[in-house]
Amino acid sequence: MLTAYNHIISPLTAPWCGWTMLLLLVMALLSEWLQPGVISQAASSLTVHAERTYKDAPVNFLAQLFITLFRIGTLAMGLCLCFRPEDRFSGAAFAAVCGIILGVMIVKILLTLLVDFTFRLTRSYGEAGEHYSNICTLAMVVLYPLLLLFVHIDSPVASGWLLGILGGAFFLLWMYRGVRQFVRKPIALLYLLVYMATLELLPMAAMVLFSAKTISII
Repeated sequence: MLTAYNHIISPLTAPWCGWTMLLLLVMALLSEWLQPGVISQAASSLTVHAERTYKDAPVNFLAQLFITLFRIGTLAMGLCLCFRPEDRFSGAAFAAVCGIILGVMIVKILLTLLVDFTFRLTRSYGEAGEHYSNICTLAMVVLYPLLLLFVHIDSPVASGWLLGILGGAFFLLWMYRGVRQFVRKPIALLYLLVYMATLELLPMAAMVLFSAKTISII
């Protein structure tokens, strides 16, 4: 009986989970402390008329690094809670998913450079990229406390619904703001659709599929 109990590793019985969540919180707080506005002004993505950003403030490399790691780790934890097998919750799988997310981010940067080179939309893509970054930061800030709740509930199905609803809500928000802010003429709508298909939907779908497969086998 003791062997069977030890074999079943859940988020609550995996020490690495609690330490990881604490580390992610520290990273988020440090990023806001080092560069005020990295998190607090991400809520400007909810405003209608303008995108208030922190791009005019001096950029702190460590702050950007910490907020990026926070976003990667929070999303990876959500995917692990969603796709984990019932009998284990692997720290190795979490690390692998973080690597997958980082790889997707690198691919998206390369695709952005390619599309930008093709359509010559440096300014528009710069604004869209900053808007997207704010949306992602806000989404992860909302997701983090919900993950604390679902670590205790320990339900992959509920975690999946959570990620699906949250992801859908923020995607619609991103679409709404993107259309209002960046589509000023008909051809711009085509560029926005190209941006969505090549830099958002396909990489995101690949990331989820690879993450689910990785979590199931590690």
